[in-house]
Amino acid sequence: MDAAQKMDQQYRYQRYVYDWSRKYYLLGRDALLAEIPLQPGETVLEIGCGTGRNLSKLAYRQPHAKLYGMDASAMMLDTARDNLRNTLYAQQITLQQGLAGQVDHTTFGLEKPFDHIVFSYVLSMIPGWQDALEHALSILKPGGCLHVVDFSDQQTMPAWFRKLLLQWLDWFNVHPDPAVPAYLEQMAARHHDQLRIRHLSGRYAVLAHYQKGGIPNDHQPELPQISQYLDF
Repeated sequence: MDAAQKMDQQYRYQRYVYDWSRKYYLLGRDALLAEIPLQPGETVLEIGCGTGRNLSKLAYRQPHAKLYGMDASAMMLDTARDNLRNTLYAQQITLQQGLAGQVDHTTFGLEKPFDHIVFSYVLSMIPGWQDALEHALSILKPGGCLHVVDFSDQQTMPAWFRKLLLQWLDWFNVHPDPAVPAYLEQMAARHHDQLRIRHLSGRYAVLAHYQKGGIPNDHQPELPQISQYLDF
């Protein structure tokens, strides 16, 4: 069974309650979206877009952006299309089935790489997430940004909570890797890029904004130095 079939099997029924059930523990998604300096005409790719929830929120906030979503599960994309149908931003969002390592701007008929790429609680579901990040960086414009939110290491939370959380996530084939922040740092150092990282209170989740080339676009604020960790 390939990755797409596994995702369809997993989300065959979950997709109907996905957004309602996940809002209680996929924390930080809206904070990440609010921090994306999205401008009119810019392009955003969300890898692992699921039900289209995040893309819909970005479309509502910036109706003149061009939004693209890719997901391994055809069933999740069916749900996303149902959610978008007859909305004001249905024509603003384009969806495509595929895997993280297969996509680039030409997949969607674009002439230039993306301005922004979003990974929202998806790296913990991708075997070989390191390759997914490296590939995403390669299909990003100079000055463009990767935006990541995912589970952190919960090191300042009670041990029993972390144990229960990881057991719960394992039931859904979600396997958080606490090495994600360090790998992003290594990427940024290797490519001389800029990185801003912070953790949710208790280190429950990590939010990261990674700017390719370290040279901001005219309308984008310069990112803080690498390894700036903030708890809130």
